[in-house]
Amino acid sequence: MSTAIIMEPDIQQKLAILGSEAAEEVTDVPATQSIQQGIQHATGFVYNAKQAGGGTTRLFKVLQTNACRYRCHYCFTSCAIQRKRTTFKPDELATTFVSLTEQKRVDGLFLSSGIVPDANTTMEKMLGTVERLRLKEGYTGYIHLKLIPGAAFEYIERAVQLADRVSLNLEAPNQARLNDLAPDKEFASTMWGRLAWAAALIKRARQEGRPAARSLTTQFVVGAVGESDRELLETVQRAQRELGLWRAYFSAFHPIARSPFAEQPAADPTRALRLYQSDFMLRDYGFRYDELPFDAQGLLPRDKTPKQAWAERHLHAPVELNCATRQQLLRIPGIGPKSADKIIAARRAAKLRDLAQLRALGVTTSWAAPYVLLDGRRAAVQLGLW
Repeated sequence: MSTAIIMEPDIQQKLAILGSEAAEEVTDVPATQSIQQGIQHATGFVYNAKQAGGGTTRLFKVLQTNACRYRCHYCFTSCAIQRKRTTFKPDELATTFVSLTEQKRVDGLFLSSGIVPDANTTMEKMLGTVERLRLKEGYTGYIHLKLIPGAAFEYIERAVQLADRVSLNLEAPNQARLNDLAPDKEFASTMWGRLAWAAALIKRARQEGRPAARSLTTQFVVGAVGESDRELLETVQRAQRELGLWRAYFSAFHPIARSPFAEQPAADPTRALRLYQSDFMLRDYGFRYDELPFDAQGLLPRDKTPKQAWAERHLHAPVELNCATRQQLLRIPGIGPKSADKIIAARRAAKLRDLAQLRALGVTTSWAAPYVLLDGRRAAVQLGLW
């Protein structure tokens, strides 16, 4: 009778598996060019995350484990999929990250995980990795730590103390949609409730002057179970108001081989782009979700930005840029928060009279021109030949 020998993968093999699988989760705003050309933002385990002020930072994006107790229909870690499973021990993962930073290959850590055998055990391992980095290795750089649905309060509290950003993927806008997407999960308590705990802990730490995570984010899967854009953005606005949510991310569904949704068509990435643009309108432009240009099915237009569609419906009279308020400026297509502030500063020195001045201030004049007056006159617009 022969004896089977099971060999645990070495660190490089674990890195290949858990780094590449973490990269499958898309967490970046799809640019028009990337939609057309299919450009990826991750190379192996290095994820080039966009920074708020411009530029990118290289994150070591990795899973603590790709084993999971849940059978989420869309997810590559689902227990319903037969695949090679492995786990990083906290010390292994911490020393691997330190080595990558010493080689100047990464600038920060983005740590997520499958969930096995339960939420608390998983969070304990993830926190063990981060505590090793913070307390033993003296690492003071950027760490984004995913929270595990259903984890106990003390684990959420410790995560907020140690990480620069914490997040928990809501995945769906409500329980009804979550039932179809991830039937083993519960929306109100184990997911939204844990985000609410984190939000309260962050707020309290700020009030008391203690260090804590700087921001809170979430993510949704788009286009897998028939949810509308209205449902998604209503939940996003609620999270912004109740939780102080910093960002919502939208991942266009793509089928994974051998998963329960393997035969479903991939979602149009343009839809995710329109959701991001609408999220910016809610966060930075002063819009409410019920002002957004949904159709009868609760969907946003694909052929134009939501701000262009809103302007076509509501901006019937052009806006004089030399006296418009900041709020009025932000409602005009082609004008964002930065260019609105530049317009307000520039018109203190001289009247704005032509599109060239606006272009110099960062305005997309081809979008803005139909909706503006410059010193009482409509902007001259070059018409197309056909």
